[in-house]
Amino acid sequence: MIFGRVVGSVVSTKSSQEVGGAKYLLVRVTSPRGELRQEYIVALDLVGSGTGEIVVVAQGSSSRQTNVTYQKPVDAVIAGIVDMVEEDGRVVFRK
Repeated sequence: MIFGRVVGSVVSTKSSQEVGGAKYLLVRVTSPRGELRQEYIVALDLVGSGTGEIVVVAQGSSSRQTNVTYQKPVDAVIAGIVDMVEEDGRVVFRK
């Protein structure tokens, strides 16, 4: 799983019919503390996340293990919205 911040949406006029109507978001990779990195991911949103939220992203074969994405051409999914991250007994991120 990867931490990221939703920074925008991705619109495609044509896409695979297997995932038709899917909502794709642009996610900028972050540290667990929410610090932005220079990497971006396009991910299928499964949880209704919005711009500015810190999310967890699953990539690769793991992203195709949900009811929505099973055996479909998907490489990354937003699997959760982060409320808090605790590291070594200390809260390092809170929504």
